Amino acid sequence: MSDFKDFLIKYRGAIIGGIVSIIALILNLHKVLLAIALIIFGILIGNYIQHNKELVKEKLKSYIDKM
Repeated sequence: MSDFKDFLIKYRGAIIGGIVSIIALILNLHKVLLAIALIIFGILIGNYIQHNKELVKEKLKSYIDKM
């Protein structure tokens, strides 16, 4: 019983995530969740680029030069 409790405590985030994803698929919310995830990803990328302009410019320039 103690091992089962330890398992639940250690992996509760994954278990909750799995349950939420199953419910989302059952209710066809996966399209909405994908759109929200894409929006959040875009916000994070934009914020990173804004705070690291010079580093992004250098990496982008070296990437373009390799092409």
